[in-house]
This record gives sequence, structure tokens and C-alpha cells, in this order.
Amino acid sequence: MPRTTRGPTAFRRHRKITARTRGFRGRRKNVFRVARQALMKADQYAYRDRRDRKRQMRSVWIVRVNAAARQAGLTYRTFMHGLGQAGLPIDRKMLAELALHNPKAFAKLAEHAKNALAAS
Repeated sequence: MPRTTRGPTAFRRHRKITARTRGFRGRRKNVFRVARQALMKADQYAYRDRRDRKRQMRSVWIVRVNAAARQAGLTYRTFMHGLGQAGLPIDRKMLAELALHNPKAFAKLAEHAKNALAAS
């Protein structure tokens, strides 16, 4: 029975790894053993940072809503409390979008929040 070599199989396996490490620096892009370790670490960072991005975006939304609320004469805290009192549960992402792209609508929400705070 003829001997089978694993050359083509190993080559394809190595090529998959080195294709994904294109753009890495030094031996991390072309030496298979180093590239495989670099890719495993890169995948760990990518997994972790997909979750971290969600936290960062929430912080950005809060900063934007705070800036717009202060222009309307409220702090972020009182604005959010006023929205809750007014029965307008709008999430921070949508509030940030309104603050950025439709300031008039955001000002109306701020007025609702102020009225609800004054009523309570």
C-alpha cells in the first residue's frame, strides 16, 4: 500500500492561519508556530472587546445625553428622573440619537421631563 504524505493537508492548514495573520508584524505573520499563537491571542482580544465596546458605547450615549440635557437646563440625573416621572421610558441610545440628529425633539422631551419634575 502506498505511503500517504500530509504535505498538501498541512500546507492548507498553515495557509488558513497565515491568511488570517496577514497584516501582523514580524514573524507573527508568516512563521506558522508564532502566527498560530498570535492568532489565538488576537481572537481572545476580539472576543473580550466585543463586550467592552457595548460598555464604551453606553458611556458615549450618556455623555451625549448629558450635554444635550445641560443645554436644556437640566443635569443628566434630573433629566432621566424626569423622563421616568413623565412615563417616557426611552433608552439612552435613542436619546443620544435624538440629541445628535434632532435637537428640537430632544428639547420637547426635556420640557416633558421638567413639567413632570415640577408636578411631583
